[in-house]
Amino acid sequence: MKQKKVSQTFTRNFIFGAEDSLVSTVGLLSGVAFAGVGRSTIILTGVILIFVEAFSMGVGSYLTEYIIRPSDNVKQKIPTTAGIVMFISYIISGGIPLSPYIFFSGTLALTLSIIFSLVALICLGIVSSVLSKTNMVKNTLRMFVLGGSAIAIGLVVGIILK
Repeated sequence: MKQKKVSQTFTRNFIFGAEDSLVSTVGLLSGVAFAGVGRSTIILTGVILIFVEAFSMGVGSYLTEYIIRPSDNVKQKIPTTAGIVMFISYIISGGIPLSPYIFFSGTLALTLSIIFSLVALICLGIVSSVLSKTNMVKNTLRMFVLGGSAIAIGLVVGIILK
């Protein structure tokens, strides 16, 4: 039973970190790209966002898990590991929407960033369904629609503020 809860904790942190990173990073980068700033500014903005948010999310995960398990010394490793899982999944996933801007510029980078992120959300939906033993179609569609909606918000704000 304890192993199942530990596994669920790590799975939850992995999925949350990856999804949040994909959506936040592509949303911000798309909005900034639509606002018309240069490629180097987009890359700098993306790298700063990814590292600041990865650290913040990792700390948030650690603190949340620590509050849940404040006194058991054996369970004290869980908050630290959960925070690290969150941090790493955020960093890795953030690289997906950022990578096109490193190799390309303009509309091509923007388009590839969005496509890569949407494909990654689909993959994450599939992986999370397998890990959670839930309906793959529903879970993947939910991940795609909700994550895609957040991406759309970044685009719309960038267009409006341009």
